[in-house]
Amino acid sequence: MGDQHSCHKRSLVAVLCAFLLLWVSFAAFAAPASWYKWKSKIKDAEVCSQTSPGEGWERTAGPYRDGRCEKLKNE
Repeated sequence: MGDQHSCHKRSLVAVLCAFLLLWVSFAAFAAPASWYKWKSKIKDAEVCSQTSPGEGWERTAGPYRDGRCEKLKNE
């Protein structure tokens, strides 16, 4: 019974190592999220953010490569 337990343990470790390797490889090729200009529907305000600042904001321009919304992603 000891050999069978050891075999299952090695199989589990092998599967976990394969999963970890796959996860790391996906993370290595992931691109950073784009930045967008968002304008408030309520007051005269505009921000640059990767995600919506919340309700009451609409996306007006983008995508950009930088956090200042100066460099368009296409350029």
